[in-house]
Amino acid sequence: MCIIFAAFRSHPEYRLVVAANRDEFRDRPTEAAHRWKDGGGIIGGRDLRGGGTWMGIHTDGRFAALTNFREPAVIPAKGAPSRGELVVSYLQSGEAPQAWLARLARRSGEWGGFSLFVSDLGELAHLSNRRNVPDALGPGIWAVSNGLLGDPWPKVERGRAEFRRAVEESGGDVERLMALLRDDSAADPSELPDTGVGPERERELSPIFIRGPLYGTRSSTVLRIREDGRGTMVEQQWSGDGSSEGRVEIEFDVRVPDLREA
Repeated sequence: MCIIFAAFRSHPEYRLVVAANRDEFRDRPTEAAHRWKDGGGIIGGRDLRGGGTWMGIHTDGRFAALTNFREPAVIPAKGAPSRGELVVSYLQSGEAPQAWLARLARRSGEWGGFSLFVSDLGELAHLSNRRNVPDALGPGIWAVSNGLLGDPWPKVERGRAEFRRAVEESGGDVERLMALLRDDSAADPSELPDTGVGPERERELSPIFIRGPLYGTRSSTVLRIREDGRGTMVEQQWSGDGSSEGRVEIEFDVRVPDLREA
């Protein structure tokens, strides 16, 4: 993923609402969202090169999603593990979010830069290995792109405001969130972050939805989980010119912990 918006325990009917775009090179082999036959309950897309995923939900109620950290001057070590392994590892872990992230933080330098959300639907937590301090996140609206949680990138700030309205007004209507994820307006040059790729490339990467024949938004995903455990994952795939390459919708049931028992 290259931008993630998440609403956790901030709507009376929905425990979790997520809207996210995956930006990736077009030639990286990918499988659309599905129920993994070898995942023991995982639902999500799959990176066929690294074997992991950028975002997934497990039928036991675990959720995880990550973005890469934009740092062009840092070359990953040869043979470094795929960051998508982290999502799968958490989904299959059986551990509490904070405990799992604390254990990960002790060896997070093995992976390229990332920001990672994990949840058991009772709590939500986050870790970036470029800060390497696990964050316990309470109820609210959270958003991150290819930087640190809290970095005020224009697309993050603009998207978070619309995402908040969509959740408050409709519980995160799928088509409204898909429209948000299709926002291809570029940021004003004066507002761009400096991540080391140069002003022209910063502007090309500044929209929520990135078009491009070689690299860009490959898929948009909306995940909604109700308080009763009923959930849906809708994934829309995109071509380089922004046209549809298909849509997948998966309904599922997950365990949602009773917060009164916490």
